[in-house]
Amino acid sequence: MSDYGNKAMEQQQDALDERVIEIARVAKVVKGGRRFQFRVTVVIGDGHGKVGMGVGKANAVPDAMRKATERAHKDLRKVFLLGTTIPHEVIGKVAGARILLKPASPGTGVIAAGGVRAVLEAAGVRDILTKSLGSANVLNGVMATFGALDALKSPAIEAARRGKPVESLMPFWERRKHV
Repeated sequence: MSDYGNKAMEQQQDALDERVIEIARVAKVVKGGRRFQFRVTVVIGDGHGKVGMGVGKANAVPDAMRKATERAHKDLRKVFLLGTTIPHEVIGKVAGARILLKPASPGTGVIAAGGVRAVLEAAGVRDILTKSLGSANVLNGVMATFGALDALKSPAIEAARRGKPVESLMPFWERRKHV
C-alpha cells in the first residue's frame, strides 16, 4: 500500500472514540492451582453510527488491551440513527441480560450507566432512555446493547415494507417538525 493509504488509515483510527469498559482478572482452575489472566472489554465508535466491541485476554493488561482493540476494529458495524436518537424502541437479550433502549426527545441526554452508556456514546447516540431488565453482568449487558442496536431498522426501509409514509413511523417530536 502507498504511504498515502497508511496515513489515511491512521487518521481514520485516530478519529475513533475508544473506551475501555472493563478490566477483569479471570482464573482457570488447573491441577496445580489457578492460572490467572486479564480480560479487557473495549468499545470503539466514530460518533456517527459506527461502533464495534472487542474482548481480549492475556497474561498482562497491555497485551489484552491491544487484542481487544484489534478485535473491536474488525467488529465495526453500522447503527441506524434518527438524528441524535434511535428510530424505535428495542430490547436486546444475551444470556440473563436484557437491555431496553427507548428513543428520547432532543435535550434528554444519554440516560444509561456503565457499559451501555459507553456503547451508545461511541455510536453517536445523544438522546436515549435505557433500562437494564436482567443481569447486571457488564460483558453480557454490553453484548445485549449491541444486539439491540443490530435489531434497529431504518425508518425509510420499514415504511416501504409496510407501505406507509415515513412520517407515520417517526416519534411524535419528529412528526411536529414535518407538519
